[in-house]
Order: sequence, then C-alpha cells, then structure tokens
Amino acid sequence: MASFATKVIRLSLRAVSAVSPTTAGELAFRIFCLTPSRKPKSDKERALLNAAAPLMEESRKVTLSFAGGWVFARHFQRRGGGRGPRVLLTHGWGSRSDYLAAMIDGLLTAGAEVVALDWPGHGASPGRSLIMPQAVRSIDAAWRHFDGFDVCIGHSFGGASLACAAGGVLCDVPARVPAKLVLIGAPSEMAWLFKGFGKIMRLAPAAQAVFEGMVERLSGRRVEGFDAARILGALRRPVLVVHAEDDKEVSADHARRYGAVGSNVELHWANGLGHRRIVSAPLVIEKIVAFLGENEVLAQLRKIA
Repeated sequence: MASFATKVIRLSLRAVSAVSPTTAGELAFRIFCLTPSRKPKSDKERALLNAAAPLMEESRKVTLSFAGGWVFARHFQRRGGGRGPRVLLTHGWGSRSDYLAAMIDGLLTAGAEVVALDWPGHGASPGRSLIMPQAVRSIDAAWRHFDGFDVCIGHSFGGASLACAAGGVLCDVPARVPAKLVLIGAPSEMAWLFKGFGKIMRLAPAAQAVFEGMVERLSGRRVEGFDAARILGALRRPVLVVHAEDDKEVSADHARRYGAVGSNVELHWANGLGHRRIVSAPLVIEKIVAFLGENEVLAQLRKIA
C-alpha cells in the first residue's frame, strides 16, 4: 500500500499534469533526485556509525571538485607493507561510506589502498539531490586526484555508477576503466528505475516522456544509454557481480542480466543477505578479496570472520 506522502505527491503531479505535462515531468524529476535524510533512521544505524568511527578516523579526508560541485572522500593508506591494489569504493543510494566499514577493513587487511566516496547529498558531501551524471563526475574527480584505480567496487547505485563511468556515458568525461570491477546488488540499467518511479507516481504518458527526457537534457544521452550491463559486456574486463536472490530492492534479474553479457562476468550468489547486509558479510568480503587476487590473505580474513 502506498504511503500517505506518495498519495499526496501522486495527486499533486496529476493536478499539475492536467495543466502542464512538461511542468509535471520536471517536478517528478526533482522529486526523483531528492536524497533521503542523512540522519540514522534506527538504533541499528546509529550503532553501525559508532562502530565504524574508529576505522574512519584512520583515513585522510579529501575534497574532490568537479564541474558543478564537490564531494567528500576518505583515503585509507595501505597498512604496513601492503602491496594490494588501489581501490575506489562507492556506496548505494541513501547510504554513506561509514556503512562500508567492514568492507574497507577487509580490503585494508588484504593490503589494499582504499578511497571511499560519499555521493552528493550523502554522508559528509553537500547537497540534497543526486543524479547519475553527478556520480560519474565524482568518480572522474577521484580518478584524476588519485591518478586512477586498479579496482572499483560499488554497492547498488554505486555499482551502476562505476559501470557507467567505465562506459564513458558523458561526452565531456573520459571513460574511467579499472582493471577489475565488482558490483554488489547493483541495478543493470537506469531505465528500469525511471519506469518504476513513473508507475509508482502514476505519471501520464506525456509527463513520463518529459521526466525521462530530463536525463538527456542534463547528460546528452537518453536514459536507455545508461545501460550498465551492455557497457560491461563491451568492455571485456573482469567483473564480479555479487547479488542475493532475496534482494527486495534490486531484483536478482539484474544480476542475471549482467551474467548473460559475456564470459568476463562472474556471477556470485550470496543468498540470504538481502540488499544491505551483503556489503558487510565476511564471506562476501572474502570472495571479493579472492577475486582481486590477494589469495594469500584469505586465511587471515577467515580469522577475522
């Protein structure tokens, strides 16, 4: 059943659409891009933030600028003598880098250097909205500042954004292609999100067309061009896709779509972990470390688990 807020927004959009479908579509896009509150929603989230604090204090805080804004990142140096890859780590919609503390710790234990981004409108970064072009520009800003990454790992929206950045979806931003890519619970294309939102809001066809057209207006590419699965199939770089069949936020069909694009994609099922617990599960972290080629530290990771 739709929430009261959703019902109010539906009625408002319907009323506006009756007068101007263009205005309704533009308003729907602004609502779609609005990011949720950064405040912890539960005692569990507050506990996670408190538990993550000591690890996050190990990082160096970095400000990364791009056309139209800036984002906040945390840079974790390799732990004593580590020779692992340089990793860019990105969180999902409504999350923040602190919630990836277990993943960060596992990568650092494996000898990696880690840069964890907070998207615009998330964590310590400014703003109250986020669109895919901003995410791609944020990735580009990190890439320029740190002179590239060996591996990129992203959860949910973060994974799709990394794939789109690798595909060079913005004409004024170069493709940022790592040697390996890991996507966790990630959507395989953006059109799905726009169609789904339009259906929830019951947008009239004319308003839906304007809503989707906003993507092309802001990026120069139609929403269908933000197709992460197609991009990864064309890149032919090693990709690990981790997903749970019980994920209620991003259907497992997206993982299957990734898995079907080519032999360069390895699909790993982490069933029972849903959409959010998957990023901190020891077995998932162990699988990712193995994929990155740091097999010699697996025994140490097992001890941590």
